[in-house]
Amino acid sequence: MYVKICGLQTVETVAAATEAGANAVGFVFAPGSPRLISAELALLLGRGVPQGIETVGVFRNQPIDEVVRTAHLAALTTVQLHGSEPLADIERLRAEGFGTMRAFSAPAYGALDAAEKLAWDSERILLDAVEPGAGVAFDASVLHGATPPGFWLLAGGLAPHNVAQLAAALRPSGVDVSSGVESSRGVKDPQLIRDFITAARR
Repeated sequence: MYVKICGLQTVETVAAATEAGANAVGFVFAPGSPRLISAELALLLGRGVPQGIETVGVFRNQPIDEVVRTAHLAALTTVQLHGSEPLADIERLRAEGFGTMRAFSAPAYGALDAAEKLAWDSERILLDAVEPGAGVAFDASVLHGATPPGFWLLAGGLAPHNVAQLAAALRPSGVDVSSGVESSRGVKDPQLIRDFITAARR
């Protein structure tokens, strides 16, 4: 089970995630998020991440040139686009040397037609609730049983107490959490991070 801990802002929480076995740590660059950090802080935090663990920058409907510039400044390994960005932006990021993820709300993914889904089939996809980072689970029924055929992450409303059950039911490639490991909005709790990773792997 691939596990991504997102919205990290401190050395302590990055260490908790990596030491507990996370596959990826996420840094948010989307304006308006309570988890927003600068490229300079992400660069500092990324220096403590062992080789082989992805450092993921999360962007939402930002100009692709700005995304590329920030991702290079922060020395990210991976960029996650979390808005309505086209496949061309993913291709641009790969050309720049980054791994990629593309997030969809579950209703938006469920509403794609067959040709649109086919275009995204080979990409790493994240399925989230309508409002990312709000801690609200999506309604899996909107997928009509048709989850992405390739690598995909389950996100939205996950926490240590429910991640094992939801992952068993939907069988994603991995899980992504942010608000579910916070003691208050935007503030990560190292013990909740450890508990989440343990539960996800169970």
